[in-house]
Amino acid sequence: MTAIFAIDPGTTESGWCLYHTDGLVLGSGVKPNEVMLEEIAAACAEDLAIERVASYGMSVGREVFETCEWVGEFRNQWRRRGGVARLVYRRDVKLHLCGSAKAKDTNIRQALLDMFPRTGGGKTPQVGTRKQPGPLYGVSSHAWSALAVAVTALNLKEAA
Repeated sequence: MTAIFAIDPGTTESGWCLYHTDGLVLGSGVKPNEVMLEEIAAACAEDLAIERVASYGMSVGREVFETCEWVGEFRNQWRRRGGVARLVYRRDVKLHLCGSAKAKDTNIRQALLDMFPRTGGGKTPQVGTRKQPGPLYGVSSHAWSALAVAVTALNLKEAA
């Protein structure tokens, strides 16, 4: 099995997604960062991708620096396993999925939805319902950003 474990880092908790290279979401969610370190250590994945923080010249606050520290912790945990984490800028995610650096979260979510079959129930069949889950059932909150990082990292790896 070839899978990528992707993280949308935050100051206290982070979104995550385990994405199979065949286009299957194997799991996703949001967990406290301390728990994420354990998840990284035990992940059944060949690659780790983390969204990298970028400032673009704007002043940033304490939260951004704390998030950067967690990115370093996540990378070090993966390094202990003998791997090298891929760092993916949000701009690269926007360009890959939407073709525009001006894309917003709603555009990214829609681009992800468009990639998956409409096999579930409900208003958004790609996500589905509990009784009729779709391929993205369970993806919510920051896990959408983690899925976007996974899809982009996989594409960048294949292009290299």
